Amino acid sequence: MDFDLSGYDYVLPPTAIAQQPALPRDHSRLLVVKGLDYEHSHFFELSHWLRAGDLLVLNDTRVLPARLLGRRAGGGQAEVLLLHEVAPAQWECLVRPGRKLLPGQCVVFADGAVAHIQKWLPQGRRVVRFELPENKPFLDWLQGAGALPLPPYITQSATAEQYQTVWARVPGAVAAPTAGLHFTPELLMDLAGRGVQTAYITLHVGLGTFRPVAALDIRAHTLHQEWLTVPPATVAQIQETQRAGGRVIAVGTTVARALESASQGTQLQPWTGWSDLFIYPGYRWRTVMGLITNFHLPRSSLLMLVSALVGRERLMQLYGEAVAEGYRFYSFGDAMLLLDQDSPR
Repeated sequence: MDFDLSGYDYVLPPTAIAQQPALPRDHSRLLVVKGLDYEHSHFFELSHWLRAGDLLVLNDTRVLPARLLGRRAGGGQAEVLLLHEVAPAQWECLVRPGRKLLPGQCVVFADGAVAHIQKWLPQGRRVVRFELPENKPFLDWLQGAGALPLPPYITQSATAEQYQTVWARVPGAVAAPTAGLHFTPELLMDLAGRGVQTAYITLHVGLGTFRPVAALDIRAHTLHQEWLTVPPATVAQIQETQRAGGRVIAVGTTVARALESASQGTQLQPWTGWSDLFIYPGYRWRTVMGLITNFHLPRSSLLMLVSALVGRERLMQLYGEAVAEGYRFYSFGDAMLLLDQDSPR
């Protein structure tokens, strides 16, 4: 059953999908799972559940204003959604309307910038070359021309900063590492004062994060690739935490994937590159000992990753409890703290 896609389905009332973050951010609810027990808490109480010497690993990616609206050269509205950079001023993108934006055609923006469709890729993707007015640096231009690419299930408006973590630093993501959205500067100071340490990785979250798994046997699924960096300083912090008996807790599934991608050899090592590591039940965890995560979409690879930590059946029971107790789901929703593991498996 752990490999059967239908085992990762659940019913969620539309009203449970959060449209706005909690205010303040750290006043979201927190379902704390320890062993076979769980308790209801709030995120601002996170330090009550951690201990001095624990290490929280955070993703410092910053979401790009990756949604661009323009017009086709022949007339009609068009949209270009950036996925990742392939060369200077060239990006892999999704475009709309896809049937009318073929190689050789272009999209013109209000300031005169032009997106030239160069190449057709699988799954509706395109390679797009941007021609900018006055040869403006691309990221500078994007800040003024682009809009935040909120997930489709968020139908209300949100500010750019609401969809960024307070530590977001490295531009490159097209979706937020949402487990980090619950933290405030005050909470980080409280944790540091109690001896909880922090370290950083970078993983640029892609839109594939939100795509449901289609393979009936999840083992046949191929995960989207994402670019990540696990720096030497973070590896050193993790190794010191492990030697001292502390717990390495990933803040979000992106951090879990990054750390486990860098741990595929004999031990955790500094690592930079693309990863398509797909974690599902049966996975042998090497570095991550705990996880802070939001409540994820049915049939998503993120749901399968969390199941690999606590077990599919148990996770579905916890989701049922969260629905019954009125927890808020998805990107702006509430969170779980999973501390089932005392040491790497």
